[in-house]
Amino acid sequence: MSRLASRAQSWQDARVTARYEVIRTEDPIENHLLVDHETKARVAIAPARGGMVTRFRVGETNALYLDPETLHDSARNVRGGIPVLFPIAGRLHADRFEHGGRTYALSQHGFARTLPWTIVDQSTAEGARMVLELGSTPATRSQFPFDFRLVFTYVLSGRCLTIGQRYINAGDEEMPIAPGLHPYFLVPDAQKAESRLVTDATAAYDNNRRQPTTLRGPIDLAAEAVDLQLLDHWPRTVRLVRAGDRDLELGLGVPDMVLVVWTQRGKDFVCVEPWTAGGDALNQGKAVRVPPRGTHETTFSITVL
Repeated sequence: MSRLASRAQSWQDARVTARYEVIRTEDPIENHLLVDHETKARVAIAPARGGMVTRFRVGETNALYLDPETLHDSARNVRGGIPVLFPIAGRLHADRFEHGGRTYALSQHGFARTLPWTIVDQSTAEGARMVLELGSTPATRSQFPFDFRLVFTYVLSGRCLTIGQRYINAGDEEMPIAPGLHPYFLVPDAQKAESRLVTDATAAYDNNRRQPTTLRGPIDLAAEAVDLQLLDHWPRTVRLVRAGDRDLELGLGVPDMVLVVWTQRGKDFVCVEPWTAGGDALNQGKAVRVPPRGTHETTFSITVL
């Protein structure tokens, strides 16, 4: 075999045996895949749809729920995957907040999930890795008068997807934020009664009743509507037990103080959402205050057990 042929054969063998890959697809929306060939795990990413993860699959197991119609309709918010919530998670009172003597209108969950993100890096050194970025613009400053840069790092390794999050204050004044993530986990409606979220939380805010509540026993995921902000969940891991499917272990960042549980009867999902603070945090003085040129960082991970 010639040296050139040998080199070509070695390249092909390396490609076949490489554990991790980042693949550009032909799909106009979910146009990048993170792949771990050893565990048969795949993560789809849609930079143009809020920089979000849309799917996470290990073998035959789907971790996430997705409504494809909402994904492909740019006029609608995506229902499914892992939308990014910034600069707020939840809803402000009257969808407004004040800063510097002005009132700003900011809709539920903010605007990051509706904007296109930019791919700035990717690698396969210690996992299939992709880095996306979103920066402030005149349009964002009309709703949220701060200069910012978001840097999200998605890493797939084994049966675990890790989302590293950096919220950078690019301006010269303190920036209040209350970000979060909105993962939709696949739990068929018929299996909700036998599924459960393992939590030590005893205090919550019930968004349906608009009042604080005490948790006694497991959360009834098969109820007509569940919309709870768990206020004192402390373990930095939480387990979603899915009847008839593999359990999921969720890893929380230390700065994330609120865990939201949301589902509706007739829908095949249970959302378990790590938020830095509760809804209306900007008006209540409970937002994280990022110093000028400073950074707020956290992580979130999903492991298919």
